Amino acid sequence: MIDFRAATIKDLALLQYWDEQPHTVASDPNDDWGWETELLRSPEWREQLIAELDGRPIGFVQIIDPLLEDSHYWGEVPANLRAIDIWIGEADDLGKGYGTAMMRLAIDRCFSSPEVTAIIIDPLASNVRARKFYERFGFTFVENRTFDEDFCAVYKLDRSVWKEC
Repeated sequence: MIDFRAATIKDLALLQYWDEQPHTVASDPNDDWGWETELLRSPEWREQLIAELDGRPIGFVQIIDPLLEDSHYWGEVPANLRAIDIWIGEADDLGKGYGTAMMRLAIDRCFSSPEVTAIIIDPLASNVRARKFYERFGFTFVENRTFDEDFCAVYKLDRSVWKEC
């Protein structure tokens, strides 16, 4: 069974290791998570979570309120959204359904707050596999957009669509 727990500074080495794996670099080549700093911060607008399979760490999930997030990465957005970042740490854990289970848990977590109306995500536009993954959950394409150095495809999942899934 997959569960989430809060990421802490004790996860620093693991997250740095995962962040250097070829499959994670390919999905976000220009990221700088600043783990040493960010794992020590707990802003009200963000959750950083470790996904565990029967107690074994297998992935990372970040859920933010893009309106309140302090770097304003998403720019001008309406209230009551959430944005998700998700990845599997080890390549050996890919293709086993863990990402699907993690995403379901993350979506449920976002929509457990009744005020949340939709979730947004931003995979690389070239990452066809990720885009198809999100589309299976009901995310719909909104626009292509450049974030910093990355050309991304922005997707949105409305609460009403998730209820139907």
